[in-house]
Amino acid sequence: MLSLLVTTPSTGLQAANMIVPALSTLADAAASALGTHQPLRFENLGLSPIAVDLGFFTIKWYSLAYLVGILFAYWHLTRELRLPGAPMAQRHAEDLFFYATLGVIFGGRMGYALFYDRDLLIHPTDLLKLWQGGMSFHGGLIGTTLAIAYVAWRGRLDFIRVCDYIAPCVCVGLFLGRCANFVNGELWGRATDAALPWVMVFPGGGPVARHPSQLYEACLEGLILGTVLITLFWTTQARWRQGLLMGTFATGYGIARFIVEYFREPDVQLENFAHATGLSMGQWLTLPMIAIGLALIIRALRRPPLAVTVQSLPA
Repeated sequence: MLSLLVTTPSTGLQAANMIVPALSTLADAAASALGTHQPLRFENLGLSPIAVDLGFFTIKWYSLAYLVGILFAYWHLTRELRLPGAPMAQRHAEDLFFYATLGVIFGGRMGYALFYDRDLLIHPTDLLKLWQGGMSFHGGLIGTTLAIAYVAWRGRLDFIRVCDYIAPCVCVGLFLGRCANFVNGELWGRATDAALPWVMVFPGGGPVARHPSQLYEACLEGLILGTVLITLFWTTQARWRQGLLMGTFATGYGIARFIVEYFREPDVQLENFAHATGLSMGQWLTLPMIAIGLALIIRALRRPPLAVTVQSLPA
């Protein structure tokens, strides 16, 4: 992911390109220890939004994050379905990922237009310009939920249990997506004067140091939440408690996003909204998620596990 800025084949310059960033990092660490820390500069990290460049064909890290996230989710769900008591068959999973992918793309784009940038509704052709960016997680979540509901209805599946099996599969994609946001130098955090060793100056963010909130989200929404959900699925009986994993995901993501929003720079067009209401749009949208998630968790814990219910039935 890191690329060295080599401008000549000269061995001496190659060595310099490797040594200078290392010395700069050591200098930053020494300055921090002395209380005179200088913020990192994003451009000095040598990151590029392009993962593969063949001249006639390029792949960006953000696109690769989507692709790897979808492939991991499909692989992990396939493993889950091998366990006894799965709420769907492999053929349902294949249909699910087709419709869910459409739900993520169209829901994410429409959600961005509705929640963050109403101008896109005035110029609907701009909705198709996905390469210009602008995707809403909450819109993608709604689109994916509708896709799951459709597949569950068509196949006469238990909607909540299907969501329980999908919940542990999505956090890797969230983690990679937020890392790609960081590599792109976008969605940076709020300005800060805190002498933290990881604050940095982002291109387009002015000369002030800012929180790398993309990495905060990657850790909370992706790494930590994903570890919790995967551990619950594989090492406990959580999958037998209808709605527990789905509720844990909704609550965990909602809390993580609510916290990170205090460090994330609001969208320019919604700054007045955030100041007027006291909360950002992202925080308002997470409140229903947290409420629904807590309700599902309480409901799941109050009811007996499905395995116990099945065993208690007469022969």
